[in-house]
Amino acid sequence: MLAEAMYGRSYAQLLSDAPLAALNLDAGNVTFEAEYYMATDQERFAQVKPLLWLWKNLDLTPLGQNPVLGIPVRRALAQHIFRRVGRNFKCWQNVEFSVGYNMEVGDDVVVHRHVLLDDIGGIELHDGASVSDYVNIYSHTHSVLDGPDVTLRRTVIGRGARITYHSTVLAGSVVSDDAMLATHALLRGDIPPHGIAMGLPARTTRLKLRPPTEPHVDARTWPREGARKANPDFPDPTPNQTRTPAQDDLNVREPVG
Repeated sequence: MLAEAMYGRSYAQLLSDAPLAALNLDAGNVTFEAEYYMATDQERFAQVKPLLWLWKNLDLTPLGQNPVLGIPVRRALAQHIFRRVGRNFKCWQNVEFSVGYNMEVGDDVVVHRHVLLDDIGGIELHDGASVSDYVNIYSHTHSVLDGPDVTLRRTVIGRGARITYHSTVLAGSVVSDDAMLATHALLRGDIPPHGIAMGLPARTTRLKLRPPTEPHVDARTWPREGARKANPDFPDPTPNQTRTPAQDDLNVREPVG
């Protein structure tokens, strides 16, 4: 498919005419970052890797840049990559996944351009969720002392929630139904239903004026999966690794006079 979309000829013909170009289209000749992760299920990733490579490369072609063609193709690929995907999934170009197979996506979900969905620990995007351009959503964390000490935490985005431009959601966060994360905000916790969180770190400062509803995803009551260690060489749970700096640690001199 890539040979036909990018070079207008069959793979066999391209292999004969321009073998280097042909070999570059074969996912078997490419190593993904996820293949270095201890947490990656290598057997499952091997099944989705060619589809992720097809997705990534088609996005660079006129076909991928054209939403009339690109969005239906991504929707079809998602059905074979994600753990679950609902109806009318709309994904724009240049979206990256860690492994893809840990994505759970509901109905009418929209993901815009240049989004990173780090699904190695699991990401849920519930019905009607919207993820704006240049958003990063994570599901793993690193120890501050040891980089290889990785903890996996599922991240949940509720129904109708909006994650707006250039914002970041850290692992284990739960964004409740109808909540919003403001532009450039950094979320390292939860947002209640109808809440609007903003800032670094993000805090809920406003609530939408909505009639009383029974939320599906409510961060206050949502059942949490236990954190999982990607590397068994490190203790679980992660012990406390930081302290508050004392004044003498800051080398601050008292003013004289």
